[in-house]
Amino acid sequence: MLLPRLQPPLRAAIKSIGRSGTSGTQTALNDAFAALSVKNAGPVLTFVRHASHQQQGAVNKAKDGPGKRLGAKKSGEQYVIPGNIIFRQRGSLWFPGENCAMGRDHTIYATQPGYVKYYKDPKTNPKRQYIGVTFERDQVLPLPPNSARRRRLGMEATKMELPEVVEEGAEIQLQEVTPVVRKRKVKERRGTEGMELTIRPGYMYREANWQIGRAAERAKVKVAPFVPRDRWTAWRKTTLRKTKNAEKRGLSRKKK
Repeated sequence: MLLPRLQPPLRAAIKSIGRSGTSGTQTALNDAFAALSVKNAGPVLTFVRHASHQQQGAVNKAKDGPGKRLGAKKSGEQYVIPGNIIFRQRGSLWFPGENCAMGRDHTIYATQPGYVKYYKDPKTNPKRQYIGVTFERDQVLPLPPNSARRRRLGMEATKMELPEVVEEGAEIQLQEVTPVVRKRKVKERRGTEGMELTIRPGYMYREANWQIGRAAERAKVKVAPFVPRDRWTAWRKTTLRKTKNAEKRGLSRKKK
């Protein structure tokens, strides 16, 4: 800003020094220095550069970090053990239900061994979604109100037969009381008739891969046999198509 203002006084001072001789050198220098003094002609504009987010470099820009691997880790009716993570989330999209708990980062995990169930409880809160664990695979959540508590022993509560009351003075005869345990008939699920489901790696009840491959044969479904064709001709066609497409892309770029 000051360089254009200094140019006229400097030129005048240089001319005055050149014209003056040896005798008047001191007076010429005084005049030149007097001409160099810059007077305040008016208001001067000063620019101050403030720090900005954009000028700080690539460190402060928007970051694209790795994903946090959120979502469901166990599907419905999958077998879990205590401590297994069922669902990872940010915020309480799903709430812990039967035999489940929530961590401080909203992770839902199992507290008892059993089968995962995703369900809603309209009587408790119609807007919330719950994740629970049941001890039996056929059990449905939510449980009806005032229902008997389910336990891991695999038995049901039944009324015990008490011995008859004996009168005083009579001989007491001890009778052996055997608890009656009713076994429930497990209905075969649709599509699993005749299957031998065993627990597989990952705590899942499923068939082996070779058994799944024969599902159509077991269901008596006729599958069209595979007819191999000329793979050499198919490969030639695909290579020619790819080369033509590459040439078209090259021509379009040259035109631009």
